Amino acid sequence: MEIGIIGYGRRMSGLVEMLHTFDAGVHIAAIADTDIEGVKRRLLKSGREAAGCRFFSDADEMLDSTELDAVMVGTRCSRHAAMAMKVLAKNLPLYLEKPVATNREDLTVLAEAGCRTSSGVVVSFPLRVSPLVAAAKEVIDSGKIGTVENVNAWCDPPYGAVYFRDWYRDECETGGLWLQKATHDFDYLTFLVGSRPREVAAMTSKRVFTGSRPAGKKCRDCDEWLACLESPLHIFLSRGEGKAVELTEYSCMFAQDTGNEDAGQALIEFQSGVQASYSQNFMVRKAAGRRGARLYGYRGTIEFDWYTDELKVFMHHSPRVETHKIDSSSLSHAGGDSVLIWNFLQVAAGREKSLSPLRAGLTSVNLCLAAKESSARRTFIEVPLLPGEG
Repeated sequence: MEIGIIGYGRRMSGLVEMLHTFDAGVHIAAIADTDIEGVKRRLLKSGREAAGCRFFSDADEMLDSTELDAVMVGTRCSRHAAMAMKVLAKNLPLYLEKPVATNREDLTVLAEAGCRTSSGVVVSFPLRVSPLVAAAKEVIDSGKIGTVENVNAWCDPPYGAVYFRDWYRDECETGGLWLQKATHDFDYLTFLVGSRPREVAAMTSKRVFTGSRPAGKKCRDCDEWLACLESPLHIFLSRGEGKAVELTEYSCMFAQDTGNEDAGQALIEFQSGVQASYSQNFMVRKAAGRRGARLYGYRGTIEFDWYTDELKVFMHHSPRVETHKIDSSSLSHAGGDSVLIWNFLQVAAGREKSLSPLRAGLTSVNLCLAAKESSARRTFIEVPLLPGEG
């Protein structure tokens, strides 16, 4: 199977390693990237030879001049939609990183392209196929808790600093943290509820990672790094993380150009009438991290958290609590990445349908953009219909 890649960064490098792990006769035939020398360094670092691989600085040239069986897109977020549309026009199987778009114009055009193509698309939504969500879906489908009537979900990543000190702080690239982070959670919630999002009201706040320090300031240029709890010194000394105490290229998290909100809250109503509340918080650290949901039925309640790797079923009408322990600590993205990569290989070979289709990516971004608009306007926003939705 000849695979082409558009955008070979750190994330894509890890996925390619997973491709090779399956030993399924995959060959990386071509890579298109704006930094070809950087790509070659990453290949060498991973111990992968570039034998037989052609390199291009332009995605169109790669697609027009190379015979490919499938394509993977792992560019920066703002380019996902544009690159995906090039692949869809060729009717090639596609693995597409999330979010599938970062603005409504791109989203609409991508939805239109999805209606025309015969491509099988696998969107990078590993949480929806993780063992925890699979267990939750099994319980829901069994009828044990009755029908899902209400949902409460949360995302408090202890690594939230990455969204303020690295390139993720550039909202022009990411579209903001609804699109960068909540897109995963909105997807698995929609999957479990089994209904299209209809309306959303959302708010965001920025109270911590803000300040008057100059834009573009780096940790290495700062004379306050002894006191700053986000400096490389305290990441190592106070939090016990990292391998060395050294000043790095980290950008100042308290400068004028940090971008992104500290926290966000959303109320979502689905077409079925089910309502969900969701929160994401980027100031927590260490053991305060959590990510999961409670789904309430009349007969019982499901609760799961990827940080404890547990799912509990609380029965409402008997003195019973069931606990399911999942061992995904050593698995990439809670075990979902390997499932999706294998599914992509099977989709490309014509043996399976996508477990995370383009429509799922479109639905999630549609809700994220509506939440973003609601945050700005401070009002309920109806989630608009996209091309292909009835």
